[in-house]
Amino acid sequence: MTRSEHETETLIRDSLERLATRAPDGHAVRDALTRAGRKRQPSSRLALVAAAVVVLIVGVVAGTQLLTRPDPVPAASRPVLGYGPEWLPDGFTEQYREGGPGITPQVRQWAAGAARVTLTAYSTADPEWSQTALKIAAIKDQALVHGRVAMLTGTGGTAELTWLADDEHVLVVQVLGLPDARATAQRVADSVAGRKVGVRGEVRFGALPAGLAERSAVVQGSGPGNAGTELTAADPARPSVPLVRVTAGPNPPTPDVALSVTVRGGEGFFVAPAPGRDAMVFTRLPSGRWLRVSGARPEAELVAVANGVQLDPAPDYGWLGKVTS
Repeated sequence: MTRSEHETETLIRDSLERLATRAPDGHAVRDALTRAGRKRQPSSRLALVAAAVVVLIVGVVAGTQLLTRPDPVPAASRPVLGYGPEWLPDGFTEQYREGGPGITPQVRQWAAGAARVTLTAYSTADPEWSQTALKIAAIKDQALVHGRVAMLTGTGGTAELTWLADDEHVLVVQVLGLPDARATAQRVADSVAGRKVGVRGEVRFGALPAGLAERSAVVQGSGPGNAGTELTAADPARPSVPLVRVTAGPNPPTPDVALSVTVRGGEGFFVAPAPGRDAMVFTRLPSGRWLRVSGARPEAELVAVANGVQLDPAPDYGWLGKVTS
């Protein structure tokens, strides 16, 4: 039995147990059926039994769906992004989503060849973005987005348009590699609406080393076939500096030298740190894809993080390579 099958069986068993504790006393049910039987024909009694079976099955299914429903308050590994454009230049498809807890920026990116359109939402609670309204007011090169004054910068194939969507969010549309980038940035920004989308990759953090917390989750790829998930963890006092990185994807690492170690109960590898490169452990997952954990941490900590990583049997990669969703 696989891990996902075991988890499903456990969810169903727990649901049945909860339903059983809420069920009426068996003697009371039998007495009620007996009383009803004196007044009903056999076909009516069969209908009662069938209805009871349907109620039980529906209860089990509903209980299982509740238990497997996405978290109402997602962790960093399942963030929800709040904005998206309704218009993009022809040929652009979405290939990147990133988000996290607290004031972690929300990022969505579309690509067509080397050209990029990126939409980022920053929190005004972030000190770096708390004075955006004053910066916009002071700049000469202004524009309007949804009736709000915006800041438009860039020339040629590069442009950036910044505005406050509300008192809590600063939105930035960045266009790279298009001949009329400023006009494109304006049109994309004018089409942006509050529309929530999720970021659900194939892995989630388990236990983290002391002093670290989840920082961000990324799902990226040109399509579901080459999709990948990346998670980062950082010191909450310095959230912009990732200290542990977890990635899962189709391609194996190719280090020059790796030592054999046990990871997730099977064969894995440890790559020692080198100038400009963090230490890393990696292993092949049951799906055939590759899990790697890297960071400026001891080997034992990286192995422990890898061992604790939770696998999601139903990652959402279907939006990759599409215009929007």
